[in-house]
Order: sequence, then structure tokens, then C-alpha cells
Amino acid sequence: MANNKVALITGIAGQDGAYLARLLLERGYDVFGTSRDAHMSSFINLDRLNIRSKITVMSMAINDFRSVFQVMTQTKPDEVYNLAGQSSVSLSFEQPVETLESIAMGTLNLLECIKSLDRGIRFYNASSSDCFGNTGELAADEKTPFSPCSPYGVAKAAAFWEVANYRDAYNLYACSGVLFNHESPLRPERFVTQKIVSAACRIARGDQKKLNLGNLNVQRDWGLASEYVNAMWLMLQQERPDDYVIATGKTCGLDEFVAEAFRLVGLDWKKYVEIDDSLLRPTDLTIGRANPGKAERNLGWVAKSSMFDVIKLMVEEKQKTMKANKSNSITKTNDSLLN
Repeated sequence: MANNKVALITGIAGQDGAYLARLLLERGYDVFGTSRDAHMSSFINLDRLNIRSKITVMSMAINDFRSVFQVMTQTKPDEVYNLAGQSSVSLSFEQPVETLESIAMGTLNLLECIKSLDRGIRFYNASSSDCFGNTGELAADEKTPFSPCSPYGVAKAAAFWEVANYRDAYNLYACSGVLFNHESPLRPERFVTQKIVSAACRIARGDQKKLNLGNLNVQRDWGLASEYVNAMWLMLQQERPDDYVIATGKTCGLDEFVAEAFRLVGLDWKKYVEIDDSLLRPTDLTIGRANPGKAERNLGWVAKSSMFDVIKLMVEEKQKTMKANKSNSITKTNDSLLN
């Protein structure tokens, strides 16, 4: 164990954190993960991947430098993957201060710790395509200017430039992955993709009548989260640190996502979806297009799964979960009747 590489993942309880932890464990790492309160967090995604017992989880307030420094000195990581921070674009309009502090200040605290410890730690920062804002028909790459249109995008852009500055000013091995939308069965329902999939499955079973959505005209580049974490790892294995756009390179409309999710459960989505103006954002990223060519050239990374593959996986997993929950409910009911 003493010869294994050590990785620290902030925000390990989330979708990306869980998949990244599994990948690193498969590659022989000792993995530490943090959340704001490790004693209260359920780490349900780690349980779903059957890796909870293989990871050491710790409490860390990422916007508190002392807390970050304590965890860094205790774990002595070779690689740090920063996936923490408020992750909902919609919620960022309601909680802009929390969003900026958890993302921008949190990233700065980690960079300062790495600089102070001076142990050659390699750092990955989770950036976002929301930094670009609306680029129209332009497929954004690493040279595309940022013009974020949400507090979340602003915070991610600030963190991106913090990483770039520390890399240049202090010669740190620090990278940002500018990831476009990526989904999986581990997504919670506060994200619109899982909301759509869950609603389609429940409507098909007769457990729900309608699905309320906001702007159906948006277009995104959707990929599979479990593939994207491999790009994160690859960034820290290169001779020189650099930033990369990670995406499939194919853009689809949200209405296409909805239509496919309902098609897979045998329904016509137009009969069940209603537009709710209260769900519209003050400003919204209309089209997200990506050019991930640099990642293919330098990292050898290419997305294998399309949006349709992702939806199929999410629907199948949701149906499986619903079926298991129904069976458990019936069993408990029968047991109670017998008792």
C-alpha cells in the first residue's frame, strides 16, 4: 500500500466523484474523498458502485483554508481532483454567493495549499462549458473566449483563470478540464436529464401524469460521465500540464432528449410534457457546441457514447431501480400482514 499513488477527490459524493474514485481504485490508487460533513453524508453513489468500503472519506469545508490545509497535510496526495462546489446552474441564480465561494474560493484554497506544501502535487480542476456562454454555431475549443451567462458559469470561469495563473506564476502542475454536459444513472433528479428520465418511467407505470419543463429550445453536447473521468485522469499523466475541452463534439436539442426518453418507454412525449414559465432561468445558455480535437490529439481520448446511448442507460437503470423498489415494497407489505 505504501507504494501506491494517493489521490484526493473533493466532492467525491457526486456523480463524477464516484466514477473517478472507481477508476482510480482500478488503477491501484489509495483514494481519499471529502465532503462538507463526512459523518452526515450518505455517499449513496459510492454504495451504488460498491466502492464505499475501499475509500477513506473525510470532512472538509473547501471555502475554509485551515480545513483544506489540514486534509492536504493528513492525506499527502500525489494527485488532487477538485470536483467540489455548488453544481446546479439553476440554483446558482438563487445562491450566487455560495456558488462563487464554493467554486472560486475553494479552488483558490486548494491551489494555495499545493503551492505552500511544495510536494509536486498534480492538480485537476473541474471547469465547465458554462464558462463559454452562448457561442452560437461556433464549436468552442480551448482558445474560445469566455462569456458566462450564469453565476455558476462566472464562478467556473474565475476558477479556471486561478488555475492558469498559478500554473504560470508558480510552475504548478495544474489543469482544468472544460467539460460539456455529461450524465449517468447517478445523476440526482434536480438535474433536468434525470428529471426527464424519471418522469418518463413513472408516467409509463401510471405513477405520474405530467412532466413540467422550462426552455425546450436549448441545445447541448451530452456525453457519459463514466467516460469523462478517464479524461480527467489522463490530464494528470502528461509531461506538461494543460487545459482541455472534453465533449462528444455532437450537439442535440433538449426536445430530442425528451423525445428519446419517452420513446424508450413507449410514449409520445408531446402528450405528457407541459411548459412551465416558472422554470425558466433569468439568462440561459442557448446552444452548446464543442470541439474536443485537442483531447483526441494529445490525450488519445474520444467519447464513445452518444446522447442516445446515455439516455438508454439512464432509462434502463431507472426502470431496474423502480422494479426493485416495488418488489421490496410488496415484500414489506406481505411481511407486515403476516405479523
